[in-house]
Amino acid sequence: MSQLLSSARTTAASTLWGRGHAECLRPLLSNTSPTQACWVRKLCQEDFPTDSEWPGRQTSTLDSNENYEIVFGIAPCLLALTRGRRKARKLFVKDGEASHRASVLKVCEEAHRRGVQVQRVSKKDLDKMSSGRVHQGVCLQASPLGYLTEDSAPQRRDDGPPLWLVLDGIQDPMNLGAILRSAYFLGVDRVASSLHYSCPLTPVVSKASSGVMEVIGVYGYERLEDMLRLKVAQGWHVVGTVGAGAEGSRVPVSQCSDFQMTKPLLPTLLLLGGEGEGLSRELLSLCQTLLSIPAGRELFPGIESLNVSVAAGILLHSLLSCRSSTR
Repeated sequence: MSQLLSSARTTAASTLWGRGHAECLRPLLSNTSPTQACWVRKLCQEDFPTDSEWPGRQTSTLDSNENYEIVFGIAPCLLALTRGRRKARKLFVKDGEASHRASVLKVCEEAHRRGVQVQRVSKKDLDKMSSGRVHQGVCLQASPLGYLTEDSAPQRRDDGPPLWLVLDGIQDPMNLGAILRSAYFLGVDRVASSLHYSCPLTPVVSKASSGVMEVIGVYGYERLEDMLRLKVAQGWHVVGTVGAGAEGSRVPVSQCSDFQMTKPLLPTLLLLGGEGEGLSRELLSLCQTLLSIPAGRELFPGIESLNVSVAAGILLHSLLSCRSSTR
C-alpha cells in the first residue's frame, strides 16, 4: 500500500497544471483493487488542490454558432453522446468536487472516447448556458434534433401489431418530455406529432424526458389527418381520447379500464390532444373508438381533467397491458 500511495503522489505531482485528478490518476486506478482505488482518490483530494484552485483556471469558451444548442443534465448529455444522433462539439463540466462524481466522470469518459473536447467551467457559466435550469454539473454543445420524416423510418421488426402514439398540439416542453419517457418505457412503437402548434424538440424536452428524446425517434407530420386516413385505409384502428364528461360524440365513449382490443389484434393509433383544447374536430371525426379515464371521486369545477402527460401514461399502460393479455 505504501508503494501505491507513493506512486499516486508522484503521478499527481508531475501532472500538467489544469488537468483533472480523475484524468491524471486513471492509468494508476485501472491497475488497482476497488479498495486501493478508493484510497488513491482520497489521497488525491487531500494532498492536492481542487481544480478551481489550480492556476490558469479555464473560462467558458462557448462557440457562438446558430447550428448548435446546449443540452444539459447527466442523462441527456450521456445519451446524446452515446447515441450519436447529434454532432457533439464541446462538453462543459462544473469544476471542483462535483466533477469527480461517478456520473459526471462517465459523461467525461464518453466524450473523451468520441473525441469531444471537455472543458471545466464555473457553476455560473453552466447556469448561464442552461438558462438557470438544473444542469447537474454538465452541459453539452451539440447540433439540434428535429422531427423525423417517414422516409427516415427504419424497417420494423415483426413483434406483433404496432401501437403508435399520435400527439396533436402538445405545446408544453415538460409535458412532451414526460410523455416521451412514458412512451419509451411502456413500449410504444412510434411517437408521431403534428408539426404545427406543437413544441419543438428542445433541450428542455430532452431533460424532462430524462434523455429519452435522444433515444426514441419522434416523427413529424404536416397534416396528421392525411396520415390517419392512410392508416385507416391500411386497416389500422384509430383510438381517440376525450375528457370524462365529453358529450355529443358520434362514437360511444368507453372507460379505458373497460376497453378490450379486438381479435385478431390490429395495428393501433392512440391519439392525444393538446393542453386545454384536446383533439381537433378533424381528428375526432377519424376516431373509431373514444376512451376516457374515470375519476375516483366527484370533482370540483375547473379540475375535471388530468395533466396530458399523466393521462398518456395511464392510457398507454391500459392499452399495452390489454394488448399483451390478448396475444
